[in-house]
Amino acid sequence: MSLDKVLSQGSFITTTIDTITNWARANALWPMPMGLACCAIEMMSFAGPKFDVARFGSERFSFSPRQADVMIVAGWTTYKMSHAVKRIWDQMPDPKWCIAMGACASTGGMHRVYGVMQGIDNIIPVDIYIPGCPPRPETVLHALMTLQEKIIKEHSVLKA
Repeated sequence: MSLDKVLSQGSFITTTIDTITNWARANALWPMPMGLACCAIEMMSFAGPKFDVARFGSERFSFSPRQADVMIVAGWTTYKMSHAVKRIWDQMPDPKWCIAMGACASTGGMHRVYGVMQGIDNIIPVDIYIPGCPPRPETVLHALMTLQEKIIKEHSVLKA
């Protein structure tokens, strides 16, 4: 039975606030791009027409941290840049999520030097790690879908 038919019969649908809120959050993620190295090119291509991130409600890249839900850290982070990344993360409103894109953002990659942070998870919590150097746009879409599944399963109120 279709929803139109149910509503036209005077019926009603019951659900929870968590279900509606999480559905809305999961289908309207606005990324805050932190393109710090070569992975940023792949991040830009995942937003293009070939991969069509608009299907997931994430086509609006927000360059204002106060309007973003998910930070995509693409590439290696130096200790000098880490302070700016942390400041931008702190300016994002809750709830917020982070995707570490590429081997360098996840573990420092091949850059085993004193100036490069060995993973962005040293300063901010990471929800999804994307492997690869650089990862393909399809893996970024897969990470976005995985994050949507994670958001849908969250609870806004702790159950006693």
